[in-house]
Amino acid sequence: MKHNPWRGLHVLADDDPRWLRDPVAQAEAACAGGAHVVQLRAKHASDRQTLAWAHAIRARTREAGLRFVLNDRADLAFAARADAVHLGQDDLPPDAVPGVWRAELALGRSSHTPEQAACALQRERADYIAFGPLFETSSKRTPWSPRGQELLGQVARRVAPLPLVAIGGIDLQNIARARAAGAAGVAVLSAVAGAADPVAATRALVRAFEEIAP
Repeated sequence: MKHNPWRGLHVLADDDPRWLRDPVAQAEAACAGGAHVVQLRAKHASDRQTLAWAHAIRARTREAGLRFVLNDRADLAFAARADAVHLGQDDLPPDAVPGVWRAELALGRSSHTPEQAACALQRERADYIAFGPLFETSSKRTPWSPRGQELLGQVARRVAPLPLVAIGGIDLQNIARARAAGAAGVAVLSAVAGAADPVAATRALVRAFEEIAP
C-alpha cells in the first residue's frame, strides 16, 4: 500500500493566549509524543512572530521526521519551507496561490459540506481535505454545527483515495469514532494544547488512533 503522508495524528500548535505553552513548546510536545503532523495555527500573532515560530517548528519537525503545515498563509508557509499550507474556506483561494509556491507546498483544504469537499478534490487539487467540525468544539468559533460520523463517512468515501482528516472536538474519548467513520487522519487542538502533560496526551492519542484498523 502506498504511504499516505497525511495519515495519522495532526496536532495543531495554537497561539491562543489561554494555553500555558507557546506554539513551539506545543509542537515540541507533539514531536516527542509521536504525532505524525504538526500544524501551526496563529490567529493572534504578527507575521514576524508567526514566521519565527514557523522556522522553529520547521526545524523541530524535520529533526523528528514529521510533516509541518502552516495554516492560512501560503506566503509564510513558503518562506518557512513548510510541507504544506492549510487553507480555510475564507482564506486565499487555492487557485490564487502562485504556481512556484504550489510546486513546493502541498495543499490542505478545510471543508464543512460534501460540496466543499468535492470542490477541493476536483477543482482545487487539494492533497488532503479536512472535514468538520465532527463534534462540538470550544477551540475555535464556527458557524457550522457538528457534522457527525455518518456524514464524515460519506465524505471520506466520496473523496477517496484522497485522505480525509477529521477535525473539531476530537479527544481521547472519541478519536476511535472518527477513525471508524473513515478518517485517514484526525486533527486535535485542545486535547494536546490544554493537557497538563502534552507529551503523554499525544502518546495516548497516537495509541488510540493506531488501535483502529486503517
